[in-house]
Amino acid sequence: MIDSPIRFALIGSGGIAQTHIQAFAKNGLARLVAVADLRRESAEAVGAAVQCRAFGSAEELLSSDCEVDAAIVCTPPNTHATICGQLSDAGVHVLCEKPIALDLGEATKMIEHADRNNTILTMASKFRYTSDMIYAKQLVTSGVLGEVLLFENTFAGHVDMSKRWNSNRTISGGGVLIDNGTHSVDIVRYLLGPLSSIQVIEGKRYQSIQVEDTVRIHAKTDCGALAAMDLSWSINKQTPWYVSIYGSQGTVLVGWKESKYKRAIDSEWTVFGSGYDKVQAFTSQLNNFCNALRGIEPLLITSQDALASADAIDKAYESMKTDGWVAVDNYPLIAGRIAS
Repeated sequence: MIDSPIRFALIGSGGIAQTHIQAFAKNGLARLVAVADLRRESAEAVGAAVQCRAFGSAEELLSSDCEVDAAIVCTPPNTHATICGQLSDAGVHVLCEKPIALDLGEATKMIEHADRNNTILTMASKFRYTSDMIYAKQLVTSGVLGEVLLFENTFAGHVDMSKRWNSNRTISGGGVLIDNGTHSVDIVRYLLGPLSSIQVIEGKRYQSIQVEDTVRIHAKTDCGALAAMDLSWSINKQTPWYVSIYGSQGTVLVGWKESKYKRAIDSEWTVFGSGYDKVQAFTSQLNNFCNALRGIEPLLITSQDALASADAIDKAYESMKTDGWVAVDNYPLIAGRIAS
C-alpha cells in the first residue's frame, strides 16, 4: 500500500456516499475499485459513473476476484456490525459512517473483532476534519482563550423524517439524538476532552415518527466545562455559528460561512477560515485514513473515540428517560493506530 493507491470499496451508494465519491476524486492516495449496494441498480449506476466494479452486497464483493485493501461503510447503522465483521474477516480495513453501531455493546464487539483480525476499524467524523474546527482546537489548546467554561452547539433544521430510515428505531437506533448527537458529543471530546456526565431533555414530538425529533443535551467535561447542544429535525434554529466556545479570556465561533475569534484584550474579531466545506472535510478524512494505513500518521479519530461516542449516546438515552444526570465512562484521549 506504500507504493500504489490503496484499493477501496464503497459499501452503500446512498446520499452520504456521494460526498465520499467526491473525496476520492480529490485524493491521490486512494482508488475506488468497487461499490456494493443491495439496490444493485444503484451500485451499477455509481460504478458506471466512476468506472469501478459494482456488486449487490459486500458478501458478493468479498467472494469475487476484486481485491480491496479498505472499505468505507455507508449503510444504515443496523447493518454495520455484520458488514464490518465480514470485511474484517477478509482482512479489509474499515472507515464506518457514524453512528458506528446501534449501541455501545455492539460497537465494542465490532472493534474487538477487528482487533483480533489485526484490521483497523474506526468511525467517520467529518467535523474533526474541517479546517476551521482544527484551527479552533489549536486556539483552545494554545491557551489564548484562557480556561474554557462553556461550549454550545446547534444542529437544528427542519427535515421531513416521515419516509427516512433515520427515524426508524430498529434501523437507526433512535432519532435525532443518535443521528446528530453522535457528531455533537464527538466535537466536544475533540475540542475539550472526555465527558464526565450527561443530561438530555426531550422536547415535544412534532413529527409523526416513532423517535425523538428535538432534544437539548447538557454535558460536563473532565476539565470542568459545561456543554449545551440543541438538536432538532423540527425547528430551524438559524445561527451562523454551529459551535461556540467561551473561555475566561476569549471566544471562538465556528460557523457555516466563516469562523472567528476574539480575545478579551482585542477590540475586533479575527476571522479565520471560510466556514464548513463538506468535501474538504471528507477529503481530509480520507487522506488521514489512508496515511494511517500506510503507517505514516495516526488516525485523528480512533476506535476509542468511536466507543466514547457510543457510550455517551447510550447514557444520553438513559438520561432522556429520567431527565437526570448520568455519569459517562471515561475514555481517555489516546493516539490513533497506524497499520503495522
